[in-house]
Order: sequence, then structure tokens, then C-alpha cells
Amino acid sequence: MDSFFQALQDQLNFQDLSGAFTVTDVILALTLSFILTGGIAYVYKITHKGMSYTQSFVHTLVIMGMITALIMLIVGSNIARAFSLVGALSIIRFRNAVKETRDVGFIFFAMAIGMAAGTQFYLLAILATVFISCAILIMNRFNWYAQTAVNLLLKIQVPNNLNFDTSFNEALVKYTKASDLISVDSVHSGMLTEVIYSISPKEKINTREFLEEIKQLNGNNKVTLITGYNNTDLGKKCSSNVINGSRSLSFFGHWAGFGF
Repeated sequence: MDSFFQALQDQLNFQDLSGAFTVTDVILALTLSFILTGGIAYVYKITHKGMSYTQSFVHTLVIMGMITALIMLIVGSNIARAFSLVGALSIIRFRNAVKETRDVGFIFFAMAIGMAAGTQFYLLAILATVFISCAILIMNRFNWYAQTAVNLLLKIQVPNNLNFDTSFNEALVKYTKASDLISVDSVHSGMLTEVIYSISPKEKINTREFLEEIKQLNGNNKVTLITGYNNTDLGKKCSSNVINGSRSLSFFGHWAGFGF
């Protein structure tokens, strides 16, 4: 592979830009980083789960890989240039929270491939991209490390005078394997109380019957079953909902399709 790139460089016979790298180095590094990080972005797209997918993040992966390759070309082996670059980049602050921890892995993946391409470890960049992408695809295909139990959120609005500590016990025992009360909040200007349970439903239950039974117990007020929140950052978003009781919970993954 190295001999191929060396032969290609000899054929092109570009003029040196500096003593550190040539035009050929720039073209090879940017082209290879674009192709490889484009592959990484495609792997991210087809293995992504949940509702937090954004096209801009995928584009950022490709751009980040190419820019990292360019930075590594600029720095080269010049220590003074490296320190200057660190000082310049230290003024940049990234304030957007990464929505999923898995996204952080892809960010470092793209940066590492960009670094390898920028430092002319072309074969290493190709092999690392192929190997790590295959590992990601295998984990996604066979659903490794997935939780066997399905957890759902059950949101119930009850009158303030209803004892929610015991009112739903019988129904929860009947339809779920486990349930935990995780939030209590006042809604509708304090006219109702909203309780949120984390539940593990039994297999093959009739969800509509379950919700209808809960609805009879809470005075025919709103009952919502939400699934998919395991794919989101529940801690931050649930706290946000507790503070702002009237805010919709629609950001918890996808709706189960049952809202009363």
C-alpha cells in the first residue's frame, strides 16, 4: 500500500508546499479522511436507534475527520506549532450536550481516523475503519448487551384527594412484573397530581385493557404509556419534566400510541 502511494506521488510530481508535506500529501490525506469518515457516518446512520438522529451530526463527523487530518498535516512534527494550535483551540467552547453517549464514540472514531490520515498512516486508517466498523455492525446486528426486560413509563394524572400510593397496586401487580414510582408532580395549576411509574409489563398483556383499568381508578383522567426512553438520556429530561410539570413528555423516545 505504501509503495502504491509512493508511486502515485512520483507520477504526479507535485511541487512541495513546504519542507513538511506536499500537495500530494494534502490531497491523499483529505481524500482518504473524507472517504473513511463518510463510511463511519454511514455506519452511524444504519446502526442508530432512537429519535435523536440528526443529519447535521452525521455531516459533522465527516467534516471533523477531514479537519483533524488537515490539522495533523499542519502540525506535523513541529512542537512549537503543536503548542500554538492547542492554545488557539483552547478558546473554543462546545456547549451543545451530546445526546447519546454512543455519539461520543463516533466523534473520537472520526477524529482518530483523521489523525491517522493526517500523519500519513494511510494503511492504519483504512484497517482501523474497516475493523471498528465491522465490530459496530456485528454488535448492532446481534443486539449485544441489550436489556432483556422492557421498561416503560406509565404517566397517570389523578385528583389531589386520591391516595395514589395504594390505588393502583392491584392493577400493577396484575399487569406488570415490577413497578417503581419515580416521580410525583402537580399539574394543571395544582388541580391534579401526576405520578410516573417505571414498569416492566408481563408478556402478552392487553395494553388497552391495562390502560382502561388504570383510567377507571384515576377518575377518568389522562393516562399515558411511553416506551423507548431507554434510548434517551432519561436523567436530564425527566428532571426537566418534573420542574416544568405542564411540559409534554413527547421527547421520551417514540410514543407507544396509547394516550387517553
